Amino acid sequence: MTARQTVPPTAASLAPAASSASSAAPVRRLPRAERREQILDAATRAFARSGFTATGLDDVAAEAGITRVLLYRHFDSKADLYRSVLDRACTRVMSALGTEDLQPEALGALLGAASADPDGFRLLFRHAAREPEFRELVDELAAASTEVALRHLARVLAPGPWLTWAAAVVTAITTEAVIAWLDAGQPDPEDAACRIGLVVDGIINAAGGPSSRLTG
Repeated sequence: MTARQTVPPTAASLAPAASSASSAAPVRRLPRAERREQILDAATRAFARSGFTATGLDDVAAEAGITRVLLYRHFDSKADLYRSVLDRACTRVMSALGTEDLQPEALGALLGAASADPDGFRLLFRHAAREPEFRELVDELAAASTEVALRHLARVLAPGPWLTWAAAVVTAITTEAVIAWLDAGQPDPEDAACRIGLVVDGIINAAGGPSSRLTG
């Protein structure tokens, strides 16, 4: 019986191990503010995809390409991270719209903000409204938007319950119209604001009564 020969490992046989080791490359260092924005971007995508409850911090870390330990250096908990995502989305929307008055270009600005960050917009106006822990942020934003709409509509509608009704409905319908536009694939962005504006005009006409209709 002959002894078995031991074949020394070749470079080719060691290649998979080397490849595996190289795949665990260290995370690239970033300035703190830039890293925070990267995490918020990744969290926005992850939460929009699976929702707050079904998304864990490991999911966010994987989406961002970082470790969970690094994530915890920026956010104390999943709730803290989610609120930060919502706060950023809210700030972007309010920056686009303004808080003092409803300008003619407001619908276009709202569509632009939604198009620039569709996941954040959906999280803010669709998903967060279903989470009791974060519902107050959505309610505060809706109240502020309704107040702006009320001041604007007071120029064309008489004071009273129909003015209040119109302000609330315009705010709610506009948000839903923009989300539906995102879900439809953002069709005709150049005239989407005009189309949604026709819906708003219909609400204003309804609040003014039959005599305020633009067409007979």
